[in-house]
Amino acid sequence: MDALESLERDSELFGDAARSAPPDARVPSCHEWTGADLLYHLAEVQDFWARVVGPAPGEGLAGDDVPPLPRPGSDAELPALLQRSTSRLVAALRGRDPDEPCWSWHEEGRRVGWVLRRQAHEALVHRADAELTAGRDVTPADAEVAADGVDEVLSVMVDGVPGWGVFTPDGATISVAVDGPGETPRSWTLAFGRFTGTGPESGTAYDLDAAQIVDLPGSTAAQVAGPAWALDLWLWGRGGTDGLTVEGDPSLVDRLRRVAAEGTQ
Repeated sequence: MDALESLERDSELFGDAARSAPPDARVPSCHEWTGADLLYHLAEVQDFWARVVGPAPGEGLAGDDVPPLPRPGSDAELPALLQRSTSRLVAALRGRDPDEPCWSWHEEGRRVGWVLRRQAHEALVHRADAELTAGRDVTPADAEVAADGVDEVLSVMVDGVPGWGVFTPDGATISVAVDGPGETPRSWTLAFGRFTGTGPESGTAYDLDAAQIVDLPGSTAAQVAGPAWALDLWLWGRGGTDGLTVEGDPSLVDRLRRVAAEGTQ
C-alpha cells in the first residue's frame, strides 16, 4: 500500500469511527480532547497541508500564510468539514512530484513527498484514536506503512538537531527492531543524551532529554522489538508493550517512550 492509498483508507476509517462516537466522548489516548475536538483537529491539519502543497506547483502557501480553518458552530457539521478537507488534501497530493518544493516546519521536510508521508501517518495515528474513542478494536495497519511509521517517529520526531542546538550523548543506547511474522526486518540504534540550545526566533532556552540515531557496532543496553504496528502504536503512546519483546534495561525503554512523547504530542 502506498502513502496516498494509506492516507485515503485511514481518513475514511477515521471518519466512520468518529461519526459513531458521541461528540463529547473523551479520547482515551488524548485525554484533553473530545471526539468532536479530534474530528476538528484532523480536518484542520488536512486543510492546512492541502493549502501548503497548493492545487499546482508554485501555488502553495507558507505556513504563516495559511488562514485558520473556522470551526463550525455545530458538532454535527464536523464530519462534512473533515470530508472536504480530506478531499482537498488528496487532490493536492495526487500525481505530484515528491521532490517538488513546498513549505515545512521541518528543516529536511520542504518537499511534497515529505508532506504526503507525514499526512499518511497523521491519518493513521488519529484513526486509531477515533476507533479507541468509539470503543472499537483498532484496525491493523498495513505492515509496510507501519514500519515506515516507526522510521518516521525515530528519524523525524526523535532524531535531528537544529543548527543552533547541541546534542551531548551520555553513553546510554537502545535499539528498536521490526521483527513481526512475515515482516521485513528493520532496526534502528539510538544514543541518549541532552539537547541544549536557544531558539534564535523565540529566544527560548532548551535543555531536554533526547536521543539520536547512530551507527554503533555491537549490542545496546536495551532493545524493544516486535511487529511494526505494535511498535508504531507504542511509540505514539497509543499502545503498551504487550506483544513487544523488551530486553536489557527496561528503564531505557521507558525513557525512549518519554523522548518520543516530547516529539509526537
